[in-house]
Amino acid sequence: MAGRDCSRFVIVVSVSVGVVCVVLGFVIGWVASPSGVDDDAYNRWVDALSEEDDDVTKIILEEMKTENIKNYLEHLTSQPHLGGTEEEKETAEYINSLWQEQGLDSSRIIKYDILLSYPRKEQPNYVYILAEDGTQVFRSAAEEAELEHGDRHPKAVPPFNAYAKAATVEGDLVYVNYGRVEDFQKLERELGINMTGKIAIARYGKIFRGDKTNQAFSHGAIGLVLYSDPADYAIDNVTNVYPDSWFLPGTGIQRGNVITVKGDPLTQGYPAKDYMYRYPEDEVILPKIPVQPIGYDDAKRFLERLSGADVPNEWAGNIPGLTYRLGGLENNMKVKLEVNNYNEIRPVHNVVGMIRGSVEPDRYVILGNHRDAWVFGAVDPSSGTSIMLELSRTLGKLVKEGKWRPRRSIVFVSWGAEEYGLMGSYEWVEEFGKTLAERTVAYVNCDSGVTGNYTLRGRSTPNLFNVLYEATSKIPDAPDKGGLLYDNWKKRTTGPSADRPKTPDLGSGSDFRPFLGLIGIPAIDIRYDRDPALGLSSYPLYHTLYETFHLMSAIMDPTFEYHLVLGRLWGEIARMLADRLILPINCTDYAERMKESVQVLKRDYESEMLARSPPITFDAIDSNLERFTLAAGSLHERIDSMDKKDPLAVRAVNDQLMFLERAFIDPMGLPGRPRERHVVFAPSSKNSYAGVAFPGIVDLMFDIENVADPESQWKEVERYMSIVAFTLDSAATTLMDLDVLANE
Repeated sequence: MAGRDCSRFVIVVSVSVGVVCVVLGFVIGWVASPSGVDDDAYNRWVDALSEEDDDVTKIILEEMKTENIKNYLEHLTSQPHLGGTEEEKETAEYINSLWQEQGLDSSRIIKYDILLSYPRKEQPNYVYILAEDGTQVFRSAAEEAELEHGDRHPKAVPPFNAYAKAATVEGDLVYVNYGRVEDFQKLERELGINMTGKIAIARYGKIFRGDKTNQAFSHGAIGLVLYSDPADYAIDNVTNVYPDSWFLPGTGIQRGNVITVKGDPLTQGYPAKDYMYRYPEDEVILPKIPVQPIGYDDAKRFLERLSGADVPNEWAGNIPGLTYRLGGLENNMKVKLEVNNYNEIRPVHNVVGMIRGSVEPDRYVILGNHRDAWVFGAVDPSSGTSIMLELSRTLGKLVKEGKWRPRRSIVFVSWGAEEYGLMGSYEWVEEFGKTLAERTVAYVNCDSGVTGNYTLRGRSTPNLFNVLYEATSKIPDAPDKGGLLYDNWKKRTTGPSADRPKTPDLGSGSDFRPFLGLIGIPAIDIRYDRDPALGLSSYPLYHTLYETFHLMSAIMDPTFEYHLVLGRLWGEIARMLADRLILPINCTDYAERMKESVQVLKRDYESEMLARSPPITFDAIDSNLERFTLAAGSLHERIDSMDKKDPLAVRAVNDQLMFLERAFIDPMGLPGRPRERHVVFAPSSKNSYAGVAFPGIVDLMFDIENVADPESQWKEVERYMSIVAFTLDSAATTLMDLDVLANE
């Protein structure tokens, strides 16, 4: 018995010593040579905690080539490719094939069936002047004249305003300046003109054409004629125009949609898949009056026949030899507006390509540009498309050659039918919204990449300001500018003594909108732009037949250096967001921009609010905004001092940074605008192009004493102020420690 116990003791001791030796050997081996234990596990651990490789920036900058961008643009502008057409599908297939060749890990085409709008070539849209006896005095042109060889193409769509009601109306003509709210108010309240039963003629510019249409209808107009005035599109001289310069000729006509809902009108809130229920057209929001664009040569024929008082000085345009008057027409003439558009459900295609992340493949940095164009689209959107294709080639090459793979996944998306109302992007976000909200770091948009050669125009949500500033500090500006892009951007937007460049709020008008407005994904929008001092409403040949390869290659950017600058910037923004260990998202910049915005609200509305009984105050908003500011500062202090060798801690703070924007989403939407859900930033309800801070308050306070029921409106103001205060408080909690639920 004693002998067996002794033997058992010896065995136990021997086994114990052996286990200790094995463990010690494992530990010593791990310390001495980690790869000897498990190379793959060790390398993954190192990758998970590694900082970015700054050398990649230099490689990207050197790899991108102007000649490639030029070649892409020439191909893209070789034929019109309007949304919903076979040519638009062909460009989708071209990009999909190209991305597969370039080395992206995956690429596919996603189709939606969307209600689109087209003119009838066999029944053109016209605007007529009729004599008192009904005989025709003048008829507008159905198409634009060919001014440069190759301008005309059998597939080019005639000028029209998409979704304008098909109808023929007759009536007096009244000039309404830009067709803004304030213009119609001035007509009615100061100039004594009632628009009921009349046809309005408005110049393009200042606000979205769909908002002009809504305002005309809401003030009683039965139709709207749009034109581009030389004061806004040909400021040099009406003789110095395309094809000799970039200014608009008198025959140029701007196309564009006039619908104010975004995404497929028949499936609002849900993707336009083949199985989705569709509302009948007469039950959805579509324009209620006919609208047609014309050139300023034709517009002169209408405006010179207007009688009545001269317009206010600030309303006068610059058509040579014309005295601008309010209307109606002289000698009892009338205007007849004939619109024969039709709506049809057609296929729309998005192309989605991905470079899979090496460490966090479930975190997406999305780069987007729309592909469809009203005609050739050399500026809008193909300058941006050609840049994106060179960027995807560059990043794909680095991946194929094994020189680099991003930490997080980079997703490239080519949107379809953006020109019809952000169709492709809205449908995609509606289809994949839950996945995108869970996984997307940021959306970076480039629509019209080069709309001038003066300076960068960078817009973003405030938490990405620093990404723009840092990225532009690494990018050389075009050779004729010299220096760094950041310095020139700052100098030309805010002045050399300013702390930062001008970074406007995001409105709408491009594909960042559904990401920010529906699901709260931070966004950036970039382009190289014109000098604002020129006073142009947009680049002059916007949405016309003359937006050709000749325009870009011979006039706007012959060397394609501005395209290259923007491509390099886009690439560096993507690399920073995809590669940096701690996401470069800054919450304190958000706090500062909100404080500035609240001060603007107080300047505009506080005196009226305080005059109420009881007074409506900003006290709760101020208090909760201060709480948000403290939480933001505290989060960044914790990040600075945290253990960055703890992958779970890194992931946790990155999630807090990434999800901040989601905290500003109200599922109930803005007052009267349920599809706009971002409480802090949204498009103006009076101009969809412009961004407004705290839009719900701005909308409710607009002209409040002249609404149908001011008292009810004031109650809604008070209610909504509390929602804003709650949203700020809720957002602050997302930035706090994990024990926020247990601690006061």
